[in-house]
Order: sequence, then C-alpha cells, then structure tokens
Amino acid sequence: MTQDIQTSAEAMEAAALPDARVVHCDPCTPPTPEQLPLPQKVQEKPLEEKSEAEWAYERIILYIQSFEEQLDAEHEVAMGFTGSDSGVMRIEGMGFFGPDILTFYGSDDQGIRTQMIQHVSQLNVTLRALPRLPDRPAQRIGFQLAQDLETSGSEGNT
Repeated sequence: MTQDIQTSAEAMEAAALPDARVVHCDPCTPPTPEQLPLPQKVQEKPLEEKSEAEWAYERIILYIQSFEEQLDAEHEVAMGFTGSDSGVMRIEGMGFFGPDILTFYGSDDQGIRTQMIQHVSQLNVTLRALPRLPDRPAQRIGFQLAQDLETSGSEGNT
C-alpha cells in the first residue's frame, strides 16, 4: 500500500477543494455542476469558512442554473420536496440563514404563495420543469441567483 507524500500546502489545498463526481448513461449529456469548475466568486471564500447553509445555497444555485439551461421557453423550474405532501413550488426566490437554514420562496401549482424553510440536514429536493404561466414569459431564477453570487458573493446580511 503506497501513500502519496504531500507538502502541507498541497494537503491544505486538497482539503479545501470540494469532492464531486457524476456518471451519466448518455455521454452527450450536457455538463452538470459536478463536472464544471466552481465560479470564481464561489471559490473566493474558503470552504471551511462557509456555513453548511451557505455552501448548500451556492451549490443549489449551480444545479438550478444548469437545469434551467436545458429548458425551452415554455417551461420554468419548480421544486418538489421529497418526503412531504406539499407538492411542487415554482421557485421565485431562495436564501439561507447560517449556519444551517435554507429558504425557498415561490408559489404552488395553483398560484398560492409558498415558502419552505428547511434545515440543511433535511435538504432533499427534486427539480422539475413546469409549464410557464400563460400571462408571462418563463421565469429564470437560476440566472438571477447566479448573478447575485457573482456580484455579491453569498455573504448574507453583510
């Protein structure tokens, strides 16, 4: 059994990098967040300085943005919550309250205002494509969330 010898700087860098992997049946599947480099702004704050909520928030943004990139103009992203009968929520906003709470804002399939507050240890969501509402173009929350990450980071109330 051989072990690679690392300098202390290499060991610190390796410990700070997120671990990700994905395998798809179709080799032509567009790259997913596990395969793409993290945006520069996300990398600026060391992983060990982020709360669980902040780190989960940033990664969910990457997943939502990737999901939306594959939608046509007639659909928008919605979220289903597993282990619950709360149905589906059109995602209209998302936030975190460190160290461990994520919030999702939106409306259900009947247009009723909805908010989900979830502890990171219970996070388990399904992204779904819903037909857009007939009176407006499809909303792209992933673009707005990613833009916020790039311009302000995810510092929260600072």
